[in-house]
Amino acid sequence: MARESRETLVLDKGRLKRTLDGDCELAGLQLHAVLSGVYLLSVLAQSYLLGMALRFLSWKCHLVLCFVFHFLSCLCKGQDSSLSPMKNKEKEIIYSVIQGFVGKGWNGSYLYPDPCGWTPIQGVSCEQYDDGFWYVTTVNFGPFFDNSLLCSHDAQLPPQLFYLKHLKVLSLSSCFRSPTKNPVKLPLSNWDNFSHSLESLTLRSNPGLVGTIPSTIGNLRKLQSLVILENGLIGELPLSISNLVRLRQLVLAGNYLVGEVPANYGRLSELLIFDASRNSLSGVLPPTLGFLDSLLKLDLSSNMLEGELPRQLGRLKNLTLLDISYNKLRGGLPMTLQEFVSLKHLILSNNPIGGDLLGIRWENFQNTETLDLSNIGLEGSVPESMAKMKRLRFLDLSNNNLSGNVCTSLENLTSLRALHVNGNNLSGRLDFSETFYMKMGMRFAAWNNANLCYIAKPKHQIPYGVKPCVQNITISEGLSAIKITEGNYEDSFVVASFGGSCFYGLWWVFTVNGVLNVFLWNMLF
Repeated sequence: MARESRETLVLDKGRLKRTLDGDCELAGLQLHAVLSGVYLLSVLAQSYLLGMALRFLSWKCHLVLCFVFHFLSCLCKGQDSSLSPMKNKEKEIIYSVIQGFVGKGWNGSYLYPDPCGWTPIQGVSCEQYDDGFWYVTTVNFGPFFDNSLLCSHDAQLPPQLFYLKHLKVLSLSSCFRSPTKNPVKLPLSNWDNFSHSLESLTLRSNPGLVGTIPSTIGNLRKLQSLVILENGLIGELPLSISNLVRLRQLVLAGNYLVGEVPANYGRLSELLIFDASRNSLSGVLPPTLGFLDSLLKLDLSSNMLEGELPRQLGRLKNLTLLDISYNKLRGGLPMTLQEFVSLKHLILSNNPIGGDLLGIRWENFQNTETLDLSNIGLEGSVPESMAKMKRLRFLDLSNNNLSGNVCTSLENLTSLRALHVNGNNLSGRLDFSETFYMKMGMRFAAWNNANLCYIAKPKHQIPYGVKPCVQNITISEGLSAIKITEGNYEDSFVVASFGGSCFYGLWWVFTVNGVLNVFLWNMLF
């Protein structure tokens, strides 16, 4: 019975071969598919389980198995792989692209014969399109991406990259590291090849990436994320970026960009994040930024922006972060600030803004967690309404010209973790509880306020850099009253006033030792 089964299997193999030769000649010529099928058949034929199964199966079951392999082979007609067909041209392109970034010593065709199938390449992803073929859609290089290849020290931007016509995501980090030994410029053309596919472009931490941002990037109509962060790029912000109406994230921080913020950026109605910090941008903030209704984060810190904060910014009802620190803004705090009902982080530090805190209804900032108004030239007092920002965690009013007392009601802010009022002209006593001082520790800063003091108590936390208050003690007996000043004894005097007709209301001034002697003499006699 077993011998007959083997003979039947041989006959079936012959039939299968003749069928493949007749009906699917091209599929038989595909070496990879045929070898895979023959190898699988041999493994099944030689396995113990198959031998046991053949004893119970009829010749009809054998025919079904042969038909399955025949069908799978026919599906591979004119294709490279039975599971993930990929055109040879697409393979050659991605191999060339990787060699441009990693180095020519990278042997992709040997290590990764099926990049979109059973031998995927690190940092490369593919998708299958309507024509049945798989194409490269994602290319990531650099240490910021998990399981991605690292660029070599002499990496280049290969022109073959722009032949990946289905590319959706391109991310290059730490690929071009030296602006002197290996400077690389972004091509001015070729970006049109990605106009119907690219959705995300990230160029991060490439100090060797020099030159300007090409205006042709504005042709990437499907782009949703443009991150050009910490590179060596110069020049102005391209006006053409306003054409990217689907853009949701625009990060241009940490470069050497100059000029003004283009007014036409107000057309980016779907923008959620706009970060152009740490550049050399100048001029005034365009009022059209108030048209970015969806904006969540606006960071223009560490530039050279001038003028006043546009009142149109008050339209940004969804804004959660506004950071315009380290610029040259003036004109005081605009009342439009209180219209930021969703604002969590407001950072305006290190600007010559001037003005005071009294014109703002701080109780409207119910969602604010961070408020940094340090070193902006503020004057006047600290309003009690600042103690009504219930979610406030960080308050910095340091290095201004504020005067008056420090609001003790700030202690009632249960979420408060840091309070900086150092470097002002604040006066009076600090009446915060010991619990408040213990909670804050060094995060409470009140030094460099000449007329500010605290009440010294045994074993209590001492606010750093603040002197103890001067205490007055009055001792009286009979017609005599002695006022002794304790605390800071430098240049201090004690004034004694004695009542009686013989002195006719005259005032006598004694030193501290003299007063004590008089007091002791009266007690003894």
